[in-house]
Amino acid sequence: MHHKNILLISGTTRLHDRMRELSHAIDVSIALANEETFSQAVSSGHEFDLVILDADGMPQDTLNAVDSFVAENGFIPMLLVQDPDKLSTMRMPTQGKNDFILSTAGVDELEVRCSLLLWPGEESAPADIVTVDNMTINLATYQVYIDEKPVDLTLMEYSLLSFLATHPSRAYSRETLLHRVWGFEYCGGTRTVDVHIRRVRSKVGPQVAAHIVTIRGVGYLFRV
Repeated sequence: MHHKNILLISGTTRLHDRMRELSHAIDVSIALANEETFSQAVSSGHEFDLVILDADGMPQDTLNAVDSFVAENGFIPMLLVQDPDKLSTMRMPTQGKNDFILSTAGVDELEVRCSLLLWPGEESAPADIVTVDNMTINLATYQVYIDEKPVDLTLMEYSLLSFLATHPSRAYSRETLLHRVWGFEYCGGTRTVDVHIRRVRSKVGPQVAAHIVTIRGVGYLFRV
């Protein structure tokens, strides 16, 4: 599964926690937009692989602009978010590959529906096991083993290690790691990346720690 970009268009923050969890569960980056920032988001130069539209309270001119943007870019797949009591009035796009989800759905269902739209045909057979020297990462169960013994990592330590290990031989800045690992709402400084790198290195042992390389003036790289 290759990295994908999602654009969430919503007039509220009700999906933000679930989207942050989604960015930890699957390999995606998430951009946020509302009726005021939509035009800026789509003119930023970023290419989006999926549009999630929460139309609750969204003015019709914004909805029309979203339809035009999706059509003009090859009918980007759309996931519509709808309240249960408004299902009878839901308007599904007639072209492109689209789906809908109830606003009450949990992050597990959100992950499944996004994966079906982002990686059609791949979602049932992900590469769940990553092996590097004496380390095994099970991406399906969020577990890490060194010499077949489980390693006690926090969720963020696991997320940082698994991200680097599944994106080897490429240097990532601390700012990029904050965005990709901690999520779009994280407001802390870049020093937290250094702290977590130190903790990960100490927990996985010197053999695996040697793969996590510090790139001076940039950030970190996982060398294979």
